[in-house]
Amino acid sequence: MNTNTIRLMAAVAVASTLAPRAQAEQAGVTRTDLQRHDLSVPGYEALQARVDIAPGAIAPKHKHPGEEIIYVLEGSLQYQLEGQPPVTLKTGDVLFVPAETFHTARNVGSVNAAELATYVVEKGKPLVVLAP
Repeated sequence: MNTNTIRLMAAVAVASTLAPRAQAEQAGVTRTDLQRHDLSVPGYEALQARVDIAPGAIAPKHKHPGEEIIYVLEGSLQYQLEGQPPVTLKTGDVLFVPAETFHTARNVGSVNAAELATYVVEKGKPLVVLAP
């Protein structure tokens, strides 16, 4: 992973904590924050975002400080969760990513792919943490 990728992912994490409808791009990956709300559980919040991934693009290995619930809106995405075999999902499929689990996502199709990502995370922590 090069320095520009690391800087861009850091910008994504900062933007996600500051702006409710932030957009950030990284080598064919665009995340648009849709909503963010405090939960009834003290210290936790929910964030929903649309993530668009261009053909052949990959979201680098990363984790979140809480659960991620994924619904594939369009296209075909291959997810690789740490310690598990890769799984390819298509439109309408879902995936649960446990808290603090490193994972990647890659568009394995020839058209744009998109997911609705719902995060349930601790407030004040960076939304995205890249693998070392």
